[in-house]
Order: sequence, then structure tokens, then C-alpha cells
Amino acid sequence: MSTAILPRDALFEEGDAAPALPVCDHYCGVEARMRKSLALQAELGPVFDITLDCEDGAPVGAEREHARMVAELVISSDNRHGRVGARVHPHGHPSFEEDVDTLVGVAGDRLAYLMIPKPRDVSDLRRAVEHIEQACARHGRGGAMPLHALVETHGALRDVHALAALPRIESLSFGLMDFVSAHRGAIPQSAMGVSGQFEHPLVVRAKLEIAAACHAAAKVPSHCVVTEFKDTDALAHAARRAVREFGYTRMWSIHPSQIEVIVDAFSPSTAEVDEAIEILGAAQAAQWAPIRHRDSLHDRASYRYYWALLEQARRTGQPLPASARRALLGEP
Repeated sequence: MSTAILPRDALFEEGDAAPALPVCDHYCGVEARMRKSLALQAELGPVFDITLDCEDGAPVGAEREHARMVAELVISSDNRHGRVGARVHPHGHPSFEEDVDTLVGVAGDRLAYLMIPKPRDVSDLRRAVEHIEQACARHGRGGAMPLHALVETHGALRDVHALAALPRIESLSFGLMDFVSAHRGAIPQSAMGVSGQFEHPLVVRAKLEIAAACHAAAKVPSHCVVTEFKDTDALAHAARRAVREFGYTRMWSIHPSQIEVIVDAFSPSTAEVDEAIEILGAAQAAQWAPIRHRDSLHDRASYRYYWALLEQARRTGQPLPASARRALLGEP
């Protein structure tokens, strides 16, 4: 088995596979909640990202001090897994440049990513990316800073395929609340709720456009918030719809109680994982030629699906057999 070709080498050309991000992205903008989130991530492991918020989820005033506090948390020992990013102010906001300079200058390579909210169109996002690249160069930031963006304006949705195609962008999120507000009352409040956001045609269209653009560009589509956090059954149902019907591979959390519900909803079942391991193991033994499995034929097209499912199981922290980890994931 030592000479066997791993799935990621046999099934994908360079750049074809999307980044392997955690399935949950947890937002917090108040220091006490940030520290609690870091403690929870240390306990649960890197099955979710933490985005420390310098924009809508943060207090107004003292923006400079807030960005500095965020940067210092990123470089602190509380960031045990290196999966902490930050949301800056929108490009053009008076605090945007200072946010970027502080975060990149202080946190540098410890930042997992920066989230850019409210781009007006692809040109606006491109300018924001260029400014961040200049800051990285100025501060000697080692690697290429991964960037995420929020689609929440009419212009961003119109340009969504161009946004997803930008090389530095690894994920696009849907900003439900700002998107609905941008319609100036033409979309009812119910479309921001746990059920209505899956039913209103304009919101459904936006979600599908974003997911399709991301998958076409091998980027990660991240589903919007569900504000209900006490009704875990409703949240779980929404999360399952996001991943199974709308094609999202990541979802926002805005309350710690939502994290494990989202991770569980995005996890494939044990039966699905077992089948993926069986099929990929047989395919690997056949040097990735077509195989027959339980009276069904499979080739590299279906192998890619089962590889994605196995990767999703790994990202959600599901226990996998040691043999599968070695043979299929290339782990020691």
C-alpha cells in the first residue's frame, strides 16, 4: 500500500479541489465572547473557524483599539489551532485601512484569513484585495493571505462569478440581513427567518447563485446566519437544507450553542462514510480504474464525490479507521 496513489493525487488536477475549510465559521465581536470561543475551539478542536469581528458585530467607537485587541488575541496562546481570522470594515470605510494595517502588522502569518464585507462590485473587491496585498508586502507577511468576502449588495451578486474567480478569494459568504435590507422593504422580514430564507424567491436565487459561482471556481460557499439559537431543531433543519439542498459546504454561527449543531448537520452519516471508504479503497487497489461495487459501476467521476464526502467527514472531526487515514488521507 506504500506505493498506492492517494485520491487527492489521482483525482484532481492542481487548482481543481476547493480549500478544505472547517464547515462552521463562528463570529464574535466582544472580547469576553471571543475568549470563550477560543476556549471552546481549544476543547472541540479545529472543526470550526473563529472570525473575530471588527465590523457589524463589534461595538461602535474605539475602532483602533478594538482592532489591536483582535490582533493580540490572534497571536496569543489561546489560538491553539491557527484557525482564527478577522472581519475588517468595508473597503472605503474610514477604518478599513487601519484595520488591515493593524491586523496584518501585528498578527501577520497567524491570521487564518481576512473577511471583506459589503463589496459593491468586483472592482471594489479587487481594490480591497490590492490594498491588503500591499499591506502584506509592507509588513513582510510570509504566505499569501487567504481572503473571504461577503456577498450582500446588488452589485456583488451581479458580479458573483467574477468575485469567486479572484485568485486570492477562497470563500464567499451570503450576507442575508444586509441583502434583504438592500431591497428597502420589498422583501418581508420573514425572509430573514429560519424558514422564510429558504422560501422567498429573491433570497433563494441569491443563495443558489453564490453556491454555483463558488463551485465553478473551486471556492467554498459559506451559508448565512440563522438568528434563532434556542430552537436547535429548527437550526439543525436549516443547516441540513443549506448543505444538502443548496450546496453550501460551510455555515456561519453567531452563538456558541449553534456550533456543534451546525457541525453535526454538515457531517456525513456513518453509513455514507463507510461506503466512501469501501469504494475509494477498491478504486485505489485498482489503480483508480473503473470498479464494480454492490452491482453499481464507478469511475473517477464518482470517486471524486466519495473523496469529497470523506474529506467532509475529516473536517467535521468524525472518527475514521486508522487504515483509511493512512491509505486514503496520507496521514502517518
